[in-house]
Amino acid sequence: MFLLGLKKFVSFWLMPLPFCLTLVFAGLWLARSPRRARLGRGLLIAGTVLLLLFSHKTASVWLMRPLEARYPAMPELRAGQPLPANLAACRFVVVLGGGHGDMPELPATSQLSPSALGRIVEGVRLLRLLPDARLIVSGPVVGDNPSHAAVLARAAEALGIERRRVIQIDSAHDTEEESLATKKIVGDAPFALVTTAGHMPRSVALFRWAGMLPLPCPADFSAKPTPDFRWGDLLWDADSLERSTLAVRERIGYLWIWLRGKG
Repeated sequence: MFLLGLKKFVSFWLMPLPFCLTLVFAGLWLARSPRRARLGRGLLIAGTVLLLLFSHKTASVWLMRPLEARYPAMPELRAGQPLPANLAACRFVVVLGGGHGDMPELPATSQLSPSALGRIVEGVRLLRLLPDARLIVSGPVVGDNPSHAAVLARAAEALGIERRRVIQIDSAHDTEEESLATKKIVGDAPFALVTTAGHMPRSVALFRWAGMLPLPCPADFSAKPTPDFRWGDLLWDADSLERSTLAVRERIGYLWIWLRGKG
C-alpha cells in the first residue's frame, strides 16, 4: 500500500495542471530575486505555454489518439450476425474499474463516472452477444461504502444482466492488481478485456505479463475525429486539459511498468 500511495503522489505532481502551476508559482517566486529573475521568467513562460498546449483541443487529441488507435473497437453486430471468431471464443468479459461517487439516492448507473459508465455499457453489449459468458467487474472498497465492483454489478443488472452471471473483484487497487486477481478466476480461458481506449495499451501489457491473452475491446473513446474542420478545434477548454491529463498519465504509467519489465 505504501508503494501504491507513493506512486499516486508522484504521478499527481507530474500531471499537466499541477506540473504547470508548479512551474508558474516557482517562476513568480524566483522572479522576485534580481539574481534569479531570468530563471523565474523562463519558468513562468514555460508553465504558461505548457498549460495552454495541454488545454488546446487539437494538441490534446494529438496526445490521446495514438493510445486510442492502438486497438480497434469491437464492431457493432446485429442480432443473428456471426460473431468474430476471437470474440465467440470468450468465456468471460472483464470490465476494469473506472470510479464512482457514493450517492445512495441515485441509481448505480448515475453514480458511475463517465469512464466507468462507458466501460460497463460496452461490457453489457458484449455479454449480450455471448450468452454463455460471465461478467467480471473490478473495483476496491473505499471506507464504509459499497465497493466499486458492487456498483458496477448493480449497473450491469440494471442494464439487463442477471446477477448470477456477474463476478466481483473488490480487492484490487490498480490495473496490475486487477490482472493478477483476474488470472485466479479466468486461468487460461479466453476473455474480452474492456477498459477506456486510452488505458487499453497499458492494461493489455499488464494482463499479458500476468500470463493471459486478452481480447482488447476498448470503450470510452475521447479523441474522436471530426469529419470537417471546426473553429472550435482551435480553442481551449477544460475537456481538452482532462484529455491531455489522461494521455500523460497513461504514458507515465506505461513507462513505470516498462522500467520494471512488465510492459
